[in-house]
Order: sequence, then C-alpha cells, then structure tokens
Amino acid sequence: MEYIAYLHKDRGSDYGVSFPDFPGCITAGRTLDEASRMAEEALALHIQGMIEDRDPVPEPSKLEDIAKDAARQGAIAFMVKVEAPDATVRVNITARESQIAKIDELAEAAGMTRSGYMVRAAIGGQRGGMRAKSRGRQFRTRQ
Repeated sequence: MEYIAYLHKDRGSDYGVSFPDFPGCITAGRTLDEASRMAEEALALHIQGMIEDRDPVPEPSKLEDIAKDAARQGAIAFMVKVEAPDATVRVNITARESQIAKIDELAEAAGMTRSGYMVRAAIGGQRGGMRAKSRGRQFRTRQ
C-alpha cells in the first residue's frame, strides 16, 4: 500500500514528515534520505500499533482528496510504501527474570510494549541496530 506523506522544512530545522491519513504519526530526518527512510519506518510502526490496538487502518487517500488540506500548505507531498501488515502471532520465550526486567526497562524508556521492543530490536539488528531512542517515539501519539 502507498500513503501520502507531507515533507516540511523550516529554516534551521530537520526535514519533518507527517501523514494526512494518520494524525499523530510524525518523524524527521537531518537529510532528505534520512527523512524518507524514517517515514517508511514511522508509518509501518504506526500501522502496526493501530492493528495491535484494534483500531481501523484507513484506506490510502488519493492525491485529489488532499488538494484542499490545510496541513499541505508549504509542504511537498510524496508517497510512502508500506507492506500489508501480517497477522499478529503470539509466541512464548524463555529468558532469565533479570533479562525480562531489563527488556521491560528499555521498552518503557522507548515508550514501547515488551513485544514491540523485542520485535524492533530483532528487526533493527538486521539493519545495523535500533534507531536512536530520541526518535523512537515520534512515531505514534494517541488521539
């Protein structure tokens, strides 16, 4: 699926990205390339959070639907592709109590659930580690 994103840039700031179909889903990057990568990651995590919360995921808007959107003023619209989300599967793991406590501590500091943190750490490990925590929770805010 592809969703519309807005790229914003104010003088002296990073490149900000927001999504008209997902109020509260925002991210930023120091460069255009970083903002684009962060947009894909932010949107995927936001949609996954909606699914976990059993919130409906909206269908992508069409470009003509956003023509009069006030948030579009001064922004450049671009498309962000996300894979259709998989079904969530519950698994059991075995770990030391102290390891689970440390995972819970790190997850809380990142503003994530234990499961979300563990999945993000595993997937992030394939891409060279997790992203900086300072950006980790710019992705989703509750409405």
